[in-house]
Amino acid sequence: MSRQGRGEKYSILFTMFIFAIIVALVFNLVSLNKDRFITKEPTRIYFADNMSAAHLKIIANFNKIYAGSIEIIPVDLPFSKFTTNERKELLARSLRSGSSRIDIFAVDQIWVPRFAKWGEPLAKYFMKTDLSRILPQALTTCYHENMLIGIPLYIDIGVLYYRKDLLDKNVAGKLKASISWEELIELGKNRNLQNPYYLYQGDSYEGLVCNYLEILGSMGGSLYRDGKLTINTEEGRRSAQFMLDLIEKYGFSPPQVASFNERESYFFALKNDAPFFRGWSSFLKDMPVNSDDSVKVKNLGVAYLPHFGRHSPVTVFGGWNLMISKYSTKKPEAYCFLEYVVSEEAQKILFETSGYLPILSSIYDDPEIRASHPYINYLEEMIKSGIHRPMLRNYTKISDILSFYLNKVLKKEISVEEALRQTEETIESDQLFLR
Repeated sequence: MSRQGRGEKYSILFTMFIFAIIVALVFNLVSLNKDRFITKEPTRIYFADNMSAAHLKIIANFNKIYAGSIEIIPVDLPFSKFTTNERKELLARSLRSGSSRIDIFAVDQIWVPRFAKWGEPLAKYFMKTDLSRILPQALTTCYHENMLIGIPLYIDIGVLYYRKDLLDKNVAGKLKASISWEELIELGKNRNLQNPYYLYQGDSYEGLVCNYLEILGSMGGSLYRDGKLTINTEEGRRSAQFMLDLIEKYGFSPPQVASFNERESYFFALKNDAPFFRGWSSFLKDMPVNSDDSVKVKNLGVAYLPHFGRHSPVTVFGGWNLMISKYSTKKPEAYCFLEYVVSEEAQKILFETSGYLPILSSIYDDPEIRASHPYINYLEEMIKSGIHRPMLRNYTKISDILSFYLNKVLKKEISVEEALRQTEETIESDQLFLR
């Protein structure tokens, strides 16, 4: 896409974003006008995120608790309309303008270093809060330069989904214990592959980088080691080549994966009866599916992502954190909502209603939760195999460049060697990068 076309696209999306804020504002001004002679005006806090059923339930509960005092107004940025990258640019554009329209905003945990300059430091608000209750894997992503700049909403992990109705029971047992890529490949060779065998996210965006890092980690590699980026390495080249081999050499993945994000890969996997696909742990409840596929969803199992040989399985941490805009004029009230979000009540709602993994260790030990959702024990173990993407200020630029060239590999537009060489050179040049 040309620079002009990309600018026009984000201008349209930004207009949609502002319109969503205005709609929320007008709706509440109308409500205020009707009630101005009846009750005192509550402090209205505007909160931008993908508004799942769990989000709306938490907001409703909070508004009931603080009725007449504080009211959270949701500004919906649904994943169905905005990709992760688009949300990032929309929020950045709004905050860059110094606007106070948004008080609380959600960020992918890896955006924290980039958005820190627009966030309110939170340590002074959480001085009396026991942050040790929060999983360290989630809390560590909320710090930038030793400053608490966000608070985790939920955590996510990459997992292997498999169709129990399409596999032998002994295969399911192997999957639970963590299957190797070598075993999964042999299993695929012995199947009559009329349908896709394994699906992943290969479009030019952050999801592709997560897939790449999980494969890289599962063969002992790393993107960042000893304070340095390590991109054009033997493991890096093997990882990129393997992602291409899943399409070209083994025929396990269709060429369309090069254009898939999460939603598209999930829908394609269900529609075409793929026995395996990579996804986020929140998919089972967070993703609306049509009635024909709802039965198939009930047959999905969750397992560790495959690993190579003697190496251990690796999953990349995902998840979203909440930040208070430094431009907000209602910071104490915004803090009250963040404090409620990390309560057991709110975290249970996130998990039970929309399947988001809780950030409180106590939820995983809750007898009622363990009894009603026994798979949470397994997911808790999987969290231990998680790795973080590098928490660097320029990570989003690094990711944009890496995903751009990896996507070219999957489309067979460039060789693996050339892709990683150009990735390194482009990052090191420190020049403006436009897709």
